[in-house]
Amino acid sequence: MSPDQTTFHAALLDPESAVPEGLSGPDNHPAGRRFDVYRNNVAVSLTEALHTAFPTIARLLGKQNMDGLARLYLRAHPPQTPLMMHYGGAFPDFLAGMPQLAHLGYLPDIARLDLAMRRAYHAADAAPADLSDIAPETLLQSALSLAPAMQLIRSAWPIHAIWRFNTEEGAPKPEPGPEDVVILRPAYDPLPQRLPPGGAAFLQALVDGATVAAAHETACTETPGFDPGPVLALLIRGAAITGLANQD
Repeated sequence: MSPDQTTFHAALLDPESAVPEGLSGPDNHPAGRRFDVYRNNVAVSLTEALHTAFPTIARLLGKQNMDGLARLYLRAHPPQTPLMMHYGGAFPDFLAGMPQLAHLGYLPDIARLDLAMRRAYHAADAAPADLSDIAPETLLQSALSLAPAMQLIRSAWPIHAIWRFNTEEGAPKPEPGPEDVVILRPAYDPLPQRLPPGGAAFLQALVDGATVAAAHETACTETPGFDPGPVLALLIRGAAITGLANQD
């Protein structure tokens, strides 16, 4: 009797599981060795996919440790779709739940940064709005439509500095402290950029539908004296503002 799909799927994703009973090849002989090769190929492919999806984590931990984590993750979170660009969505929370990594408290947020970079890369294209003739008063009373590629991450760790130190040659060593990051995709490749204090609160308010003026007030509650100009300029340079809706 052939194994059911549930048994086959569980055995395929767990190298410790026995070959399902009743599995045979085209010649009707037991397919144990063939199944082991196929199972190994699947595990190798998904491990490589996790390395590709979380390059900063892979650099921080090294290949051997990342391979071990990939095997554990595969058992706990098997793929839910054949589209590999979606594989690893639960990896940041998976890292956060591992007691043996608790001393590396920044890892989950670095994984969220890697994941946000991938989501930005695969996000739908959106043409930037032409703001050349928009009066400042109109902009203040407008809610902004933002590009799907824009991603916002808040962290108690210096995630942007850690990312730079592991990505850019000659980047300075990270200093302790919280960092908020926005990821924009002005062309083809996403770029993470550190936000000034209050910038994340300002952007989150815009994402939630607030006008620029209301988002400014929200940011000032968190960071008195916040200046929205540099963040708005960042959005414009990053082709992240795709439309305006006046709230008057």
